[in-house]
Amino acid sequence: MRLPLAAVVACVASFHVAAVSQADVASLTDAVNAVADARSLSAFHELLASEPHIAGTPGDARTVERLEKAFREMGLEVEIHRFHPYLSKPIAARLEIVGEETPEGPRRGVMALDLRERNLLEDPATAHPDLTWGWNAYSGSGDVTAEVVYANYGTRADFARLKELGVDVKGKIVLARYGGNFRGYKAKFAEEAGAVGLLIYTDPADTGFVKGPTWPEGGWSNDTCIQRGSLVTLPYPGDPLTPGVEATRDAARADPATIALPTIPVQPIGYAAAERILARMKGDEVRDEAWKGGVRQTYRYTGGSALQLRLEVKQERFVGETANVIATLRGAARPDEMVIVGCHHDAWCFGAADPLAGTMVLLESARSFADAARKGIRPDRTIVFAAWGAEEFGIIGSVEWVESRRKELERKAVAYVNLDMASMGERFGASASPSLRPSIERAIARATSPFTGGSLYEAWVANAKAPSSGASFGDMGGGSDHVGFWCHAGVPSCSVGGGGAPGNSYHSNYDTVAWYRKTVGEDYRSALMVTRACNAVTAEFANDPHVPISVGAILRDFVRLAREADDRRTKANLATSLAPLADRAGVLLARADRVDRNLAAAGAGNAETDALLRACTHAWLDDQGLPGRPWFRNRYAATDRYSGYAPSLLPLVAEAIEDRDDAALARAVAEYDAILTRMDTALGQLDR
Repeated sequence: MRLPLAAVVACVASFHVAAVSQADVASLTDAVNAVADARSLSAFHELLASEPHIAGTPGDARTVERLEKAFREMGLEVEIHRFHPYLSKPIAARLEIVGEETPEGPRRGVMALDLRERNLLEDPATAHPDLTWGWNAYSGSGDVTAEVVYANYGTRADFARLKELGVDVKGKIVLARYGGNFRGYKAKFAEEAGAVGLLIYTDPADTGFVKGPTWPEGGWSNDTCIQRGSLVTLPYPGDPLTPGVEATRDAARADPATIALPTIPVQPIGYAAAERILARMKGDEVRDEAWKGGVRQTYRYTGGSALQLRLEVKQERFVGETANVIATLRGAARPDEMVIVGCHHDAWCFGAADPLAGTMVLLESARSFADAARKGIRPDRTIVFAAWGAEEFGIIGSVEWVESRRKELERKAVAYVNLDMASMGERFGASASPSLRPSIERAIARATSPFTGGSLYEAWVANAKAPSSGASFGDMGGGSDHVGFWCHAGVPSCSVGGGGAPGNSYHSNYDTVAWYRKTVGEDYRSALMVTRACNAVTAEFANDPHVPISVGAILRDFVRLAREADDRRTKANLATSLAPLADRAGVLLARADRVDRNLAAAGAGNAETDALLRACTHAWLDDQGLPGRPWFRNRYAATDRYSGYAPSLLPLVAEAIEDRDDAALARAVAEYDAILTRMDTALGQLDR
């Protein structure tokens, strides 16, 4: 049933900080989770997925207006934070087979390959006139005709393997499948190897018919499904032309010619098009099973001289405009401290899954807290609900917001909660900075699963790989809006979500409400589960009497990471041991655990204690950043420099070991020892 927005959003009068009735964490959690409703989530979903809304387009501008209206009708303070990033848009594209080997000998001709998903009667949204063909933002423009080389996932290791086998990539068009690393690195490595073009396809073994029934019969990618996406691999996220500063209309910008964006044409395709190419390849057969996908053809390294592809891509790069929508609920007791909850709003198409499976949760969480505040139950700390723009082009909107107020965030932000693509099934999971993990476990224990009716924490533990060890957390890596907060400003961050749905429509024209409801569920229980989890975690962060930082959790994780790194160091035959570093952190851990226990028993916090707790997270920040990547100021975590999505934990150590650079490793150990000294100083004052 479709509900009008007015029936979904509680229209609340303006409320004032003084008129509150304070609640403890449990009472606040109960109050906000009593508001969360699956029908409201469904209506928000329909509202935001009503049209394609690529950043910088008219659909994007209308999405900003819808978000502003929804937040205002909740009674929240709303700011439209406009910014002007360097974007790109598709102008033209084509892919053709223009030559092949046949039993009668070489043949010339033209066979055009599809670059767009087919329209479906079962899902009329797929015929929307604003949908585009498949494209990768910031591709180089060009028109090339060349032989083809298959490069598996197009990772560094894959290109190194081709070199070992004597397969020459220079002057060729590379065919690589999605997965294994961020698509931009596939383009970067292909270009470095001398390729003149790149095709990236969705392999059925990864997300297609090998997994199960395909859309529209099932949820998995059909043969024309195409994954769009950005190709940016710069040593910083955010606007490509204004690293470290906000991309305002009049900002000083770098010359685009000096920015390392792709120069070769890059085109994403479905596996129907890839199969037509693979079927005509005549080179040596791939023997490594890890290189074989699910296409029903023999995988070969090369196509042979007779197989010629023509690839044309034309794009325009430009400075555009979009916006973050920032909604604020002022805290009652500590309004200068803030918890930020965010999810991006831009999408490559309709975005029903990515990002709107998280954006609808963002709106419903905001509605939950606004409704509770109207009834007199207001959080202690200010909560900021942020819908970020242009995330898909390179995590731009959130990074520009962080860059515009980094010092303020270092002083005032206690945590960031990310919801990107959050409600995609019933299997709950969370990733988090170590300092937040105990708080998150307490919070999730207060939430109820709409699937089981019992504790969401119990369901979380039951789904863990080792249930006897309790809840398991992922690490915060790259690929979404937490990066600016955690890796640049040092704000402890987390993401909560549900997964396990039988399908994938990622960045395709099939990412529609119809696909979501059939694949994830039309009852919106997954979204309700994640909303309850988000509400509980946000309430915990907002009403914890202390800054929600567990120093013991930081050091416990550090000891684990240092010992794991030392094992890798031994295998790399490097001399500098990390054992003394791990041992020192282990000694500090005993004091940190005592501090955590004493603070929990003390109840009410104070400014001095909170400042010392913050010092234990700020100890990891360094304005010089990482070597070659100064934007990454947090020496606890960064994005992996070669995969883009994965986290690099203790990155100074990790990169030195990966490079087999013992001198760099020795410097890294000294850096982390100095960090432990700073933490020791703060702990000494906390343990008085």
